[in-house]
Amino acid sequence: MNADSTTSDITRADCLARDAQDPLAPLRERFDLPEGLIYLDGNSLGARPRAALARAHEVVAREWGQDLIRSWNTAGWFDMPKRLGDRLAPLIGAGPGEVAVTDTTSLNLFKALAAAIRIQAEGPHAARRTIVTERSNFPTDIYMAEGLAGWLERGYRVRLADSVEELPGAIDDDCAVVMLTHVNYRTGYQHDMAALTRHAHERGALIVWDLAHSAGAVPLDLGGAEADFAVGCTYKYLNAGPGAPAFIWVPQRHQAQFQHPLTGWWSHAKPFAMAHGFSPVDGIGRALCGTQPVVSLSLVECGLEVFEETSMEAIRAKSLALTDLFIELVESTCAAHPLGLVTPRAHARRGSQVSFTHPHGYAVMAALIARGVIGDYREPEIMRFGFTPLYTRFADVWDAVAILKDILDREDYDVAATRGAVT
Repeated sequence: MNADSTTSDITRADCLARDAQDPLAPLRERFDLPEGLIYLDGNSLGARPRAALARAHEVVAREWGQDLIRSWNTAGWFDMPKRLGDRLAPLIGAGPGEVAVTDTTSLNLFKALAAAIRIQAEGPHAARRTIVTERSNFPTDIYMAEGLAGWLERGYRVRLADSVEELPGAIDDDCAVVMLTHVNYRTGYQHDMAALTRHAHERGALIVWDLAHSAGAVPLDLGGAEADFAVGCTYKYLNAGPGAPAFIWVPQRHQAQFQHPLTGWWSHAKPFAMAHGFSPVDGIGRALCGTQPVVSLSLVECGLEVFEETSMEAIRAKSLALTDLFIELVESTCAAHPLGLVTPRAHARRGSQVSFTHPHGYAVMAALIARGVIGDYREPEIMRFGFTPLYTRFADVWDAVAILKDILDREDYDVAATRGAVT
């Protein structure tokens, strides 16, 4: 940043006025946020819905404590993965019976990749052996793809595209499956889902989308894009709690062919028949594996309930307004400092986060957290700020930038700060 201006015409009063007119402002009361803290890390872990504490107590004290094993039937524990999936489905452009909330994002990605490879192996493109993704994809996605390719031992390999521009060309006649994260975890870059899905299909490839940084943050239309599979987590913008179960989407057109190696008893057609040999259930239940984590699964509903009080279009409009404001304030008030914007300015290419680089990014972020502004850090030198429109205020943005400016102006950060296990 080399601009000469170091001030902004936007005042805190302006931001307070925007908050007063914000139609989403009442939803902040649905969350239990610590007083005096500015939380800009909902892209990593969402804030706790107020309803979650009571729901957890109900599950532990009554459903488990009093009704015990009967709750698999009486409290609907057994059906939760599919019931919650139907409740989540409208947020991602999915239909009834197409989503299950279960397992982790990594495990669900493994299932989706395995199923896509199996479908291709039984069709006209059986000779294809390449899984295409981006080098900048979230590492665990690449690890899972490489692990699956190596385990198959049939010549499968993972090809890493080094840039967005290179990606279309990497999807060639040997590409069986494309695996992409819709919004990049470092930069906040958002792919054109419909265009890339169409491009993959035109070249005979199937496509798997990771929605970890999209679901609950940006409008999605998996069905309209005619995507093949999708996975995502619930603990970020969906506010389901740390380590909450993830989700997997399998459209109706692929469900009869959906097969994966993790054939646990919950995906059996008659799990309590205790039969020898596996016979898969029909429908989205094929994406399940083993017994579900009931307590954490129950809290997913508390986050989803809040979304039913608004629309993804309203959330997206506020998200763009918040991120526009943050970019403008940082660039106008912190122009004297070596900050570099790595998040796209174009709305169509931006998720709900803003990332800036700084030579001492980790130290600056640590100083921000110590001052009550919580974001996070990712290598190399990237400070990430996530904006959750359900509870982030415009005044929070103004205050966060004012604190950032003060830290940078006074160089009030420790470059030798010890890093925690989680950054």
